[in-house]
Amino acid sequence: MALVAGGLGAWAYRRAGGEPADLVRDLAVGWAFAVSGLVAWVRRPANRTGRLLLAEGLTWFLGNLQGFPVPVLFAAGAWGEALNLAVLAHLLLVFPDGRAATAHERRLIVAGYALVAVGGLVRAMLYDPAADASTSYLSCADCGPNALLVLHSPEAFDAVDLAYRWAGVVLTVLVALTLVRRWRTGSPARRRVLLPAWVAVGLTFTFVAWEVLYLLNPEALGAADAVMTALSDASQVAVPVVFLVSLLRMRLRRASVGDLVTSAGRAPTQADMQKMLRRTLGDPSLVLGVRAEDGGYTDPDGRPVRLPAPGAGGEDEGRDVTRVAVGEDEGADAVLEHDRALGEDPDLLDAAGAVVRLWSRDLRPRAGLSPRRILQAAYDERKKLERDLHDGAQTRMLYTLMTLRRLDAGLAQGADPALRRTVAEAEESLRQALEELRDLARGIHPAVLGRAGLGPALTALAEQCPVPVTVDAEPGRWAPLVETTAYFLVCEAMANAVKHAAARRIRVGVRRSGARLVVEVADDGVGGVRMPSDDQPSHGTGLSGLADRVAAVGGTLAVDSPRGEGTRIRAELPCA
Repeated sequence: MALVAGGLGAWAYRRAGGEPADLVRDLAVGWAFAVSGLVAWVRRPANRTGRLLLAEGLTWFLGNLQGFPVPVLFAAGAWGEALNLAVLAHLLLVFPDGRAATAHERRLIVAGYALVAVGGLVRAMLYDPAADASTSYLSCADCGPNALLVLHSPEAFDAVDLAYRWAGVVLTVLVALTLVRRWRTGSPARRRVLLPAWVAVGLTFTFVAWEVLYLLNPEALGAADAVMTALSDASQVAVPVVFLVSLLRMRLRRASVGDLVTSAGRAPTQADMQKMLRRTLGDPSLVLGVRAEDGGYTDPDGRPVRLPAPGAGGEDEGRDVTRVAVGEDEGADAVLEHDRALGEDPDLLDAAGAVVRLWSRDLRPRAGLSPRRILQAAYDERKKLERDLHDGAQTRMLYTLMTLRRLDAGLAQGADPALRRTVAEAEESLRQALEELRDLARGIHPAVLGRAGLGPALTALAEQCPVPVTVDAEPGRWAPLVETTAYFLVCEAMANAVKHAAARRIRVGVRRSGARLVVEVADDGVGGVRMPSDDQPSHGTGLSGLADRVAAVGGTLAVDSPRGEGTRIRAELPCA
């Protein structure tokens, strides 16, 4: 539909005097909105943002219908010429929830459409280029006639057109002021989500300033008029791209949940877990509550967590609750009381909930819950998060990257350089984000480990190390939990050798010895590493966590690290 609307609009625009460069800019803006809207609609069908972006792309070409010699089509174009601006105001006021939050915002949306419906109609009833070409701003001798013509009066048209434009300026300022109020009263999480709207507001104010200058003194811009028009159209291409990139960034935040998985395995305190959740989700007001004996929930300071009721107003407005249950019994073991803006990415909350669920397992006294079962649960959660990232965010980002490439290929060679740079920058940013997401997914659970086994996974890990690493791994497959434990043991040991021991070479060995899998990591660093004890805890080496992980699967860990002679870490893990 967008392709057809753009093609017809371009043909009509050409008849109305549009130059080739104008046609390219016009098509780029309209199609950018349409493509972004389709992607957003597919990814979030329940949110109206995608449909509004698509509607903006379609209505962008509506005014071009004035280039048709068909009276009805000319009249439709003249009447709805500014409809896309009303749709854009609607989009800004409902982003990111897809619906207006207050009666004031709903009134502004209605006023925008009413101005086009009434003011645009009156304006269209007062001129006809077929009767007098001087009445119209169109460079089209055979455009029209106007099927809506009631009174052909150039003077009346000029007066109504001026009032129509000023009314649009006033509405634009009111929309901007409303967004300013939302920004000032919003939480940090809400402000982060509203950033695309602010980019659009900045562009809108640029257009308004240019429009006001044009109204006050049409001759003031002179030759710069064409330049300002080109920059105006090129800048508007950035609006849907920014909305789409923001949508992708909200999805991309799920990748940072992978860091929480590792932290949750170290059994942090409730206060530490709350800090990590706030940082990862971008909501400094988030509260992590755990179930108390009375059935309620308490925060890290032991104070009761007051949960907002559904649809609550007042100080609870804009707040929401995510409940996390570990067992099958009724009730939740933990709750996240957070900004409602996080609900715009339910997958992000689901991923964070999975991490909290993993962390909450240690809070529930369970008969027969062994350390191995806890580690197995952690392994299962890691696999699930890695699979969700691979099948969800990476696939969608690849689709969007292909969409941007098609958009770039569809632009003519004569397209505005600023427009093509904008598309290229968006494509490059998305490609870098995709690479970062792949790296994070490998950090959560490397795909090669499950596919090819421990030996190939350690070889791939060695290739990424900044110092030479020799890997001597006996071929074979072992239980997934044992392979995962061995892999992350080697990861931690190699990181220690590089960061703390100033090692120049590292050697990794994996072999089977009877019913045990022996894993050794040796380096030629400064040595002097000791296993932590109650009176001498480790200082950033992570050996305590390694010992706990190895012990959880029934293994043993030994460290030999004479000062000045390097370090050798040896773990023996049960093969079954």
